[in-house]
Amino acid sequence: MNEGPVARPAGRWRDLDGILLLDKPEGLTSNAALQKVRRLLGARKAGHTGSLDPLASGLLPLCFGQATKVCGLLLEANKTYRVEIVLGERTATGDREGAVIERLPVPELEADALRRVAAGFLGESAQVPPMYSALKHEGQRLYQLARKGIEVERPARRIIVYRMDLLAIEDHRLQFEIDCSKGTYIRTLAEDFARACGTAGHVSSLRRLSLGPFTRPVMHELASLELAATRQDALDALLLPVDAALPGMPAVRLGTAEQACVLQGQPVFVSGPGSARVRMYGEKGLFLGTGRMTAEGGRLAPERIMVDLAPAQPKQA
Repeated sequence: MNEGPVARPAGRWRDLDGILLLDKPEGLTSNAALQKVRRLLGARKAGHTGSLDPLASGLLPLCFGQATKVCGLLLEANKTYRVEIVLGERTATGDREGAVIERLPVPELEADALRRVAAGFLGESAQVPPMYSALKHEGQRLYQLARKGIEVERPARRIIVYRMDLLAIEDHRLQFEIDCSKGTYIRTLAEDFARACGTAGHVSSLRRLSLGPFTRPVMHELASLELAATRQDALDALLLPVDAALPGMPAVRLGTAEQACVLQGQPVFVSGPGSARVRMYGEKGLFLGTGRMTAEGGRLAPERIMVDLAPAQPKQA
């Protein structure tokens, strides 16, 4: 009989390095999803790479141990979403969970006309973040202010929409696939698109398909992770190595002496790609972390060490 996953007893956390590509379900915050998986793995240190709203589903890379040091790099990455936009109604939150605050008639628009409107959003633009967002104003989250009925001025932020493909039309429901830069709010984009069509609109569903180097990858559902929780080795086998998040960085191989230096934070001189951030590998292909090369003289300065320098020492009785 399957009794489900057992809560990990206190004090049983372990050091674990790697990245798990979670298929976050709807209705769960990103942090709640992270904590569920963290408990299943027993990972001492964990973080995620860019929140998904509770309404949204899809790719949420979870980083454990040394992999938490690449979270910031993945936050800068481009993303791909599949979104359904409902025309005719604007909501307080920009999605189906908010109260309807405006209803407008929907004009007759053929697919070609919708594609022309979408083309107007391609490229770089300035987008004003929504009030229902996790950005802060004077120490408070914007969504906390919005729930109190308070609206504050938000500075526009530079975003880039690389692709906005119309996939399907069903009555007043439109489905798009969108490639965009970091910081793009799809709810705001949906409202602006509807406005450009001469009506109102909101997001009814949102799914993230790709993030940075993880392009339409195999993702793991919470239910399958919970079923595998009785076998720790089966769960561990789902983790990607830390450097899976950094395929676009040039690699530099170091010898024994150079490895010893960079692990102590000291620069070394090696042949490399010129001025660039690089992945550093040591003996037997061991991933050491990231460093910065300078064009002059092949100087490599370690930036982030992502390997344990020495095994943990047992505590004295």
